[in-house]
Amino acid sequence: MNFLCSWSGGKDSCYAFYKAVEQGYKPLVLLNVMNEFGDRSRSHGIPKNVLEAQAAALSLPIHFFSSTWIDYEVKYIKSLKALVEDYPITHSVFGDIDIESHRTWEEKVSKAANLEAVLPLWQGDRKQLVLDMIDSGLEAMIVSCNQVLGPDFLGRFIDEAILTEFETLGIDACGENGEFHTLVVNAPFFKNRIEVEIEEKVVSSNYNFANLVLKS
Repeated sequence: MNFLCSWSGGKDSCYAFYKAVEQGYKPLVLLNVMNEFGDRSRSHGIPKNVLEAQAAALSLPIHFFSSTWIDYEVKYIKSLKALVEDYPITHSVFGDIDIESHRTWEEKVSKAANLEAVLPLWQGDRKQLVLDMIDSGLEAMIVSCNQVLGPDFLGRFIDEAILTEFETLGIDACGENGEFHTLVVNAPFFKNRIEVEIEEKVVSSNYNFANLVLKS
């Protein structure tokens, strides 16, 4: 029942981590995929030192590997196999909710490393899951988003008021379709809050990113 958590730094992976622990699984290590330069996460654009601060707040080690999208799967399986050698893990936890192709991929890469994939949020109602996250005390900041939301949404926190705005704009409550990504800066199971500030906002591939700086 020992698990590795596929850790994006955002609300879904963090809440999946929380629910897995609640279900009796024990966390041993986090895994994050960095971009090919190794300076920020592949999916959310979160700096490495911010992710390390989250891991420290959870009192867990975090493992990184750099990858392009092209060799992502090969390197992911390689990293899982290496972590199985280093930690007595039996399960891998993911934060996906209802996209079947994602689950199929996660089960595939986990099986390649003799791990069993666990998806604690699977088939949950998207909006209700976000409301549950808010109620549980997760503080999640938007750190990247599409142009429907625009740069003004960067730095805002997920709460009930913003969910109403999402509905008006036709944005999924969870951002499950890639409309936005978040950074969890605090949770009841963190030892401390992660203090960050936005140094600048940039547009890359028609997507808005917050350049984050970890405050000392």
